[in-house]
Amino acid sequence: MTPWNGAAPPADPPITAAGWLRIAWRGAVLGIVTFGCLGLLLLVRLVERPIFGWHRPVTPFITQFVCRMAFVILGIRYRVQGRQMRARGAVVANHASWLDIFTLNARKRVYFVSKAEVASWPGIGWLARATGTLFINRDRREAKAHANLFEERLKAGHKLLFFPEGTSTDGRRVLPFKTTLFAAFFTPGLRDILHIQPVTVVYTAPAGQHPAFYGWWGEMGFGAHLLKVLAAKPQGAVEVIYHTPLRVADFPDRKALAKACEEAVRSVVPG
Repeated sequence: MTPWNGAAPPADPPITAAGWLRIAWRGAVLGIVTFGCLGLLLLVRLVERPIFGWHRPVTPFITQFVCRMAFVILGIRYRVQGRQMRARGAVVANHASWLDIFTLNARKRVYFVSKAEVASWPGIGWLARATGTLFINRDRREAKAHANLFEERLKAGHKLLFFPEGTSTDGRRVLPFKTTLFAAFFTPGLRDILHIQPVTVVYTAPAGQHPAFYGWWGEMGFGAHLLKVLAAKPQGAVEVIYHTPLRVADFPDRKALAKACEEAVRSVVPG
């Protein structure tokens, strides 16, 4: 995870005995559901891949089931505003936590675009590869290759999801969107057929907790943050806000499109 130099929240208090019990049962159930369905997904892909190639008519529903169940198991309230885009295109969102993977997959079939090193992360990397994440090296020399990959996946009907901030934050602000990846949407094969839907993810901390409770950024350890979330009672909430899709051809260049997407995402972020 790329560091973000925001102020860290106060140190978390020690986990209580009741908290450890919640960690045990929530972790066990979440693990069984996640990796049990991962096994099922891989089996289905053995049939799905040779028949449909990039198209995935079945396995995304398995992913959605896991992500929806995660919020039931954790006890985090999940709300949605706005309408999901039906047109061909991509999705851009703010990035606050590893929970975003579950949050953004729960209601919309998306395929994340992630930096290449995530593929080697234990647990998260395995899930990302199995669910069709597109891994890229953030090297401008590979921009053409990235554009070709994006075009292939987008024309196959995949909704690619980007985090244009380039890193996660505390969830209470939106960093300036990096414009490099937006260039891929302006290739001759894509510009006239794509829409981009900005999406805002807003986490509400449990009562009495720091507002950035669900934020995971900088040098925070994944294991410690996962335990904190599993142990929490009561839990908070997350809201996913789908903004009006933007037609790529209506913008003169990647910078203008990135700015419009950033303004839409930022418009409903508290703080």
